[in-house]
Amino acid sequence: MALGYIGKGLARFLAQPRERYRRGPSSRPELLAATLRRGDVLLVEGSSRFSSAIKYLTQSTWSHAALCLGAASAGDEPGFVDVDVNDGVRTVPLSEFSDFHVRICRPVGLSAGEIDAVAGYMLARLGDSYDLKNVFDLARYLVRQPPVPDPLKRRMIALGSGEPTRAICSTLLAQAFGSIRYPILPEIELHDTTTPGGRRAVAEILHIRHYSLYTPRDFDVSPFFQVVKPRLQAPFDFRRLVWSDAEAVAGTPL
Repeated sequence: MALGYIGKGLARFLAQPRERYRRGPSSRPELLAATLRRGDVLLVEGSSRFSSAIKYLTQSTWSHAALCLGAASAGDEPGFVDVDVNDGVRTVPLSEFSDFHVRICRPVGLSAGEIDAVAGYMLARLGDSYDLKNVFDLARYLVRQPPVPDPLKRRMIALGSGEPTRAICSTLLAQAFGSIRYPILPEIELHDTTTPGGRRAVAEILHIRHYSLYTPRDFDVSPFFQVVKPRLQAPFDFRRLVWSDAEAVAGTPL
């Protein structure tokens, strides 16, 4: 019990903002809301102490991931299943991420029933607590950030307790998509095969990695998730952009 009390206090500490500079939203809220679909994974660039550790260990922009449930009715903002270090597994509106730089990663080829199965898996875990053992593991790297070899960084994320009533955002998402055998970033084994016509071909056999080894960046680099950019979903014409300087040259940031 004492360890749990200390863990909750540490979680509150880690949830506090750390970074002085934070990149703002990459899209207007209404444009983001209009682009999101049920089943999308929203990656978030957080600014807390906890987020700093995730980004360091994964060498990535993204520190958090949440599953989009879509809008309950027309005019409502999309909702998400989210795993918070303090509140555990919960549902939140899109406005929860309105101040952050985000990215939409969309699984391709899923039927409505398969998307419902993924969402249902996540919703069944509502109320589960965050894996506080993972908080302790990450805290060690906040206090002192050693030069860790890249192959070991992912293993450091997989140090959670593994209890079924505890969750981490990316690992819960990995379990949800794994429940329908949808690939995220599997290990690929290549086999040479010979066709009846004498031609050689290469067969790919996918091996699903253990869910505890997934991090938010894996949805970004996955060949099975499409990166969707809200500004490009609507008609886009760069000639209509309004620049602050009439003599701005190509390459000047918006």
